[in-house]
Amino acid sequence: MKKTLTVQKIALIGVLAALSLGIFVIEAQIPSPNIAGIKLGLANVVTLCAMLFAGRIAAGCVLGIRIVLAAAFYGTFISFMFSLCGGALAFAVMSLLVNRFDKKQIWVVSVFGALAHNAGQLCVAAVLLSGAVTALIPYLVISGIATGALTGITAQRLWFSPLRRFEVK
Repeated sequence: MKKTLTVQKIALIGVLAALSLGIFVIEAQIPSPNIAGIKLGLANVVTLCAMLFAGRIAAGCVLGIRIVLAAAFYGTFISFMFSLCGGALAFAVMSLLVNRFDKKQIWVVSVFGALAHNAGQLCVAAVLLSGAVTALIPYLVISGIATGALTGITAQRLWFSPLRRFEVK
């Protein structure tokens, strides 16, 4: 069966990518703790919702558009590499798990995605910096569980809200 992007799905991808980028910009203004790599990741709510409401291809498009535009407007090549590797690994993990868990456990998928995102960023840091990044692992695991649960619960609540009628499969 050939998967095609309908006009409705392309429009939804555009709206969700813009929403995701807007949330990313707002979140960038929030001061983060002094530990490198820790932030809320609220834009990931949109990526997970895109996966739920429109499928994996649409979610991948939303994530890719956000990463490229965020780096182009607000970042550097290094921040692009961190976002790309972390986002790609998180997307892969969430894509594998989203249909393996009940929709009432979407937050679990998000936690695994957040941990994968941190792992991807640690890989980039290990290549660019040194092995000293291993000291960050405990902090990133704790923050990944907390922020992944927060974004997952938010996406789960949106799935069970009246917005569900906008599902496009």
